[in-house]
Amino acid sequence: MIAEIVITALLVIAGVFGLVGSWGLVKLPELMTRLHAPTKATTVGVGAVLVASMAEHWRTGGGISFHELLITLFLFLTAPVTAHFIAKAHLHRKVAPAELPATASGVPWAGQDGARPAGAPGAASAADRP
Repeated sequence: MIAEIVITALLVIAGVFGLVGSWGLVKLPELMTRLHAPTKATTVGVGAVLVASMAEHWRTGGGISFHELLITLFLFLTAPVTAHFIAKAHLHRKVAPAELPATASGVPWAGQDGARPAGAPGAASAADRP
């Protein structure tokens, strides 16, 4: 009885997180804020579904299910990396190096060393290059 309540709570939590993540993806105004909603909220939602699935498999006598555990680990490892790649691509395409805040060490942001494609915001002209 208690296991069923816990599994149900996990599924409801997963649904709420999935709904909030999807709503944020649609309603937030720009890429960097839209990126935050699905990577955080939806990852927790899918993780809760997988944990509920593992708990149900264990409750019905099937033992520990390693498939869901591996999927959960894969999801929690790859979602932040994917979000980082998307954010870096957006940063390189849409933000000029002069618009970025200064770093504490004085070294430019990673990849923002002036080597930008011609025509990109903040790209150095041929006269500016050494």
